[in-house]
Amino acid sequence: MLNMSIFVLAIKEQIMNISKLLGVIIISLSVFFLGLQSQALELEASGVRAFTMLLLTALYLVRVKNKHVLFLSFLIVFTIAELFNWATWLKNFDIDPNFDYFYYVGNALYILAYLLLIFRILVGFSIVKAMSKFPLQSLLLIVLGVFVVYLVTDTTRETLNNSEYTLEFTYNAVIMVLMNLSLLNYMYRDDKKSMNLLIGSICIVFSEILQLAYFYIAADFNVLNVLCSAFLVAAFLFFYLQSRLVHKDKNVSFVQQDLKV
Repeated sequence: MLNMSIFVLAIKEQIMNISKLLGVIIISLSVFFLGLQSQALELEASGVRAFTMLLLTALYLVRVKNKHVLFLSFLIVFTIAELFNWATWLKNFDIDPNFDYFYYVGNALYILAYLLLIFRILVGFSIVKAMSKFPLQSLLLIVLGVFVVYLVTDTTRETLNNSEYTLEFTYNAVIMVLMNLSLLNYMYRDDKKSMNLLIGSICIVFSEILQLAYFYIAADFNVLNVLCSAFLVAAFLFFYLQSRLVHKDKNVSFVQQDLKV
């Protein structure tokens, strides 16, 4: 029995060492990724970004005790999207010059990933109760969300065809739903986990808006691309931090897991 206890402790120590190593590598790769973006090395940056997502998913599996299947699915699908994006940089899969299949597949994967994160928020969260508690705020969020999605997507109208415009509109709508739900979730729960999720969602929105500006308005202004990437890195930092916390019922003291990386 004593030998078994020693063995379990040794395994836990090894897992802790692995998680620390993964954390250091992920931070280093994130800085390296931003450096590559600042030099406009898109192919190399795309590869580093995909590899970093792989390691972040591994870190979540190794380090987080209370894993949730929807958040894990979000990480996996997002990682697949990043690997797919990198593959399109490595090789030009020009199946049909008149229709960019990989543009649609890649964006569909990102949409699916964010939908999984939205479903994760909705688990254990009564949106009806939240909206009934904050009716005016909920209405304002809906109106503001529709306005922002239309305004942001409309900047691409001159450069996209109808199907591409519809996809961009759907993508932006999903991102805005994610942020609005995160805000409603934070107002309703008012804890650190929901706050980290909200900050991460806001960073995602900023990242996507800057990316649209870079792609369709000021492609020669690389600072926008770097800022877009910086917000994306920050978003996944806060997403990871929230995944290691637990929601507590109201009027109950907040409990969180050990946050050592």
